[in-house]
Amino acid sequence: MKRRTYLKGSAGAAAAFTLAGCLGGGGGGSETITIGSDIPYRPFEWETTDGELTGFDVDIAQAVFTDELGYEHEFQKTSFDGIIPSLNNGNFRVIMSAMTITEERAEKIDFSDAYFTAYQTIIVLKNGDISSKEDLKGKTVGVQKGTTGAGAADALKEEFGGDLTIQRYDQVNGAFDALINNQVVAVVNDNTVNAEFVNEREDDVKFLEGEGAASEAGKEAPPYLTLTVEEYGIGFRKDDDDLREEVNGALATIKDNGTYDEIYSKYFSG
Repeated sequence: MKRRTYLKGSAGAAAAFTLAGCLGGGGGGSETITIGSDIPYRPFEWETTDGELTGFDVDIAQAVFTDELGYEHEFQKTSFDGIIPSLNNGNFRVIMSAMTITEERAEKIDFSDAYFTAYQTIIVLKNGDISSKEDLKGKTVGVQKGTTGAGAADALKEEFGGDLTIQRYDQVNGAFDALINNQVVAVVNDNTVNAEFVNEREDDVKFLEGEGAASEAGKEAPPYLTLTVEEYGIGFRKDDDDLREEVNGALATIKDNGTYDEIYSKYFSG
């Protein structure tokens, strides 16, 4: 597979790249699609120690934009909290950043067909005193700004009658660090990203257990508490229908031909 994935605006990028035609029309060829993404957000997008960009979204972008549609593409580091305004300001062509499709976001941008199912979950310290969702009352939890994890924490605060403090961080790594340093008692975030951290710190961190939204929705529930069931989509400006339709076609193709399953199994078990 020929790699055409580049990271714009990062000193650790493995290759320099000259942006060409990133806001033009469809048709593949020499056009470059710039992709706004909050990096790092492992396992969806992160840089290796040698500066290479990798992750599930990175490989899906390669399969969709380059292998199927024939575009060059590059990733551009962008704060998740401002990623939708940045898209609409023309700073990049699409958003691909483990972004949940929501009604509020869909008022501002359009989404591709869903390409991933995720759940909002809670992780806590193994040696802490949090063993159920109710134990979070009166405590402080960490979230990443602008995410559906932050929204799930807001809903939990409402459920608790306001008896919850929410600390918001620019990147999820800040929330993880706060958990390890006992500055928060839990982190609310996507299940796969939380799982990546749990796997790295399995002696210190665990998922909060319990039934929740997944089982209530009749999904094959993971073995831990789920606060929401969500679908990820690629984000587009409202006037970019031609590219969105191309991408939907490419997503359908990689799901039909086995490429999607191959990429999925590379980053996720089960």
